[in-house]
This record gives sequence, structure tokens and C-alpha cells, in this order.
Amino acid sequence: MGRLVFLFASSFLLMVAATTVSAAIVEHSFNVQNLTVNRLCNRHVITAANGRLPGPSIRAREGDTLIIHVFNKSPYNLTIHWHGIHQMLSAWADGPDMITQCPIRPGNKYTYKFKIIKQEGTFWWHSHTSTLRATLYGAIIIRPRAGSSYPFPKPYREVPILLGEWWNGNVVDMANQALAHGTGPNISDAYTINGWPGDLYPCSQNQMYKLKVKQGKTYLLRITNAAVDNNLFYKIANHKMIVVAIDARYTNPYVTDVLVVASGQTIDVLLTADQPIGS
Repeated sequence: MGRLVFLFASSFLLMVAATTVSAAIVEHSFNVQNLTVNRLCNRHVITAANGRLPGPSIRAREGDTLIIHVFNKSPYNLTIHWHGIHQMLSAWADGPDMITQCPIRPGNKYTYKFKIIKQEGTFWWHSHTSTLRATLYGAIIIRPRAGSSYPFPKPYREVPILLGEWWNGNVVDMANQALAHGTGPNISDAYTINGWPGDLYPCSQNQMYKLKVKQGKTYLLRITNAAVDNNLFYKIANHKMIVVAIDARYTNPYVTDVLVVASGQTIDVLLTADQPIGS
């Protein structure tokens, strides 16, 4: 009997050790402050994380613990929401201001800590205060645990694609004005891909986002609609896409040449660069 108890205890310890080894702590620091950028022929001041638009991508595996330190160096109250993360036993880390936490005041910091439990796929983070999320957002990529794989062939490369909106003006002032008059926010001046307007917008021909690919290779595009208001269409000329996941849930793969992505939604697609070079 003693030997059986010992064997059971040893097996249990091995299982715990294996689980512990496969998980990690992923730590980031977000320095949120105002940033001057050039868009649509003008210089604008936006609020961004780590001097980037979009902000930094978070990459982890299922089972990992995320620790994100947010330093608010902007002039606004703010929080960060981890869109789509279940927050099992960590609801206080979810981020909606005045619901799960008070806003992080200017000059202060806050640390979010939560574990990724039984989730994998494409998520995203964004400000959950006023309309700061128009420029304060980024991707969260949760891969399977080490030793596990995707339910589709391994892609050559994974690429986060964040669709957004751009306003020629201060987005916080815009929201305050809308509230004061009981109206909706102004229509955005441009739509963006990874922070850049397309080449049909003024002064954007040399600044648009470009994805460089190798002919014959397959890419996993992790597409997020980070727009404040609108559903958006997404299409790549002369190419088909295979949809493999929607809102971080694997789906039966299907082929399409156009996507409709709702605000806040994520869609994962496989894209094969199978057309002649330059097409």
C-alpha cells in the first residue's frame, strides 16, 4: 500500500512539474504618453504605448501568466482591457474603468496580472477609457502550449494585421463634444492597416503598410478590427484566403476572397502567395 501511495504521489508530482515547465511568465511594460506623428499631410498628437501605433504585440502560449506594467505618462485617465481574455479568477484585471478598476491617473502606474486558461488564438488589447482606443491598442497572440500544434499546416510566418480608424483631431475632445451635444462621434478621416492609411488617402502613397511575402509561402494573417465604430471589409487583390479561426475559436476551414470583420472581432486566415511576382 505504501509503495502504491508513493508511486501515485510521484506520478502526480511529475504531472505538476510537466505543467509548470510548459508555462511561463510573460512580462511587458507599457509606457503610455502623447506622441507626435505625421498622417494625411499633417502632424498630429496622439496617445500611444511605447511610442508606436499600433502598440506592442504580446506573444504568449496557452497556460502562460501575463504581467503588464502600465505607466500612464499621458494627460488622460486610462485603463487597458484585454479583449477576449476570459479572466478566470482575475476579473479585477479585465480593465473596464469604473467597473473592475478605477482609471490609472496621469503620472501613476498599474500592474495587470492574469493567466491564459484554455484559450489560444488572436486577441487584442486596447484602452477602455473615452475614445483613447482609437490609437492605444495592439495585438495579443496566444499560441498552443509547447508540444502542441495548430489544427492546420504550420505557416511560414505569422503576421498581425490591425485595422483601424484615423481622425484629424483629438479623439478625446471629439468624444466629449459628442457627449455634450448628444450625438455620435465624427466620421473618421481614414481607415488604417497597422496604423497607416492606404495609398489613396492624401500624402499616404509612401507611408502605407506593406507586407512583404515570398512566392509560394503560406502566411497566417491574424486580423483584428480595432476600429472604434465600423465594420470593415478586408480583401487582397487576386488572392484567396482560408479562414481557420474567428474570435480565437478554430472553425472548419473555408475559402473566401473577402472578409467582413466586425468592430472588435478577430479572424485568422491562411494566405498563400501563389500569384506571379508583381501581380
